[in-house]
Amino acid sequence: MGDYNNAIEIKGITKHFDGFTLDNVSFEVAKGSIMGYIGQNGAGKTTTIRSLLNIIPIDNGEIRLLGLDHIKDEAEIKQRMAVVFDELPFHDIFTANDMAKIFEGLYGQWNNSIYKEYLDRFQLPIHKKIGQFSKGMQMKLQIACALSHNAELLIMDEPTTGLDPVVRDEILHIFMEYLETEERSILMSSHITSDLEKIADCVTYIDRGKILISGYKDEILEKHGVIKCSKEELKTIDPKDIVSARINEFGAEAMVYDKEAMNYKYNGLLIDSTSLEEIMLYYVNKEKKEWS
Repeated sequence: MGDYNNAIEIKGITKHFDGFTLDNVSFEVAKGSIMGYIGQNGAGKTTTIRSLLNIIPIDNGEIRLLGLDHIKDEAEIKQRMAVVFDELPFHDIFTANDMAKIFEGLYGQWNNSIYKEYLDRFQLPIHKKIGQFSKGMQMKLQIACALSHNAELLIMDEPTTGLDPVVRDEILHIFMEYLETEERSILMSSHITSDLEKIADCVTYIDRGKILISGYKDEILEKHGVIKCSKEELKTIDPKDIVSARINEFGAEAMVYDKEAMNYKYNGLLIDSTSLEEIMLYYVNKEKKEWS
């Protein structure tokens, strides 16, 4: 286990595609924590993850994983980390047993007995072809493979998409167990904010290739709030104090950056607590300022 403070450090990574730019993205994932990487489909989550894995070359910026350079030390990093993709990257004709043989050859720390424990726990058949697995079973197989070689860093792209709530809950529980060893860290992208609300220590929001907000989940939830008021009252609020405002026929709801300060400043107005999903909505509409 290496000597480093941040499992992931991303500084100013930029990648231009035709019609999309990953624009000066920076954030870090502290060792021993789980970072939720949130954004709508097409916001740039997968592009960021593929950049981390050096699947796509970045135009500029710097990426360090486990304290190492993501290009120069790629071989060492890949021994010490695991990846779970939204789509199954294994061939349909393989069985769970075949996967064990493949991974044993790939990873020095591969542990067959831990793998078998996960297969039992997930009730996955050993000799059935993966092509016949349901989406949930395929995701569980990927997770079983990812957690069976003592990886220090787990990077996951939408691991809970398309799974029913019971299975999602079970998988989130397993991620929490995995983190009980303090040397381990997780970056998990998702557009299902409720999953991240349950397990993430930190969250980073990305929208249209740009980072909108990044920090400790509890602090972000604590600071932000929503003022429910009339359209007239909304006019009395300084636009600098609000992320954006949602207007409807009955009145307005405005998200504020600093709930506590706003309680003093606008003490006649009631400020409600908020959720990650609401925060995402108001930030996505930040440039418009007012939306319905």
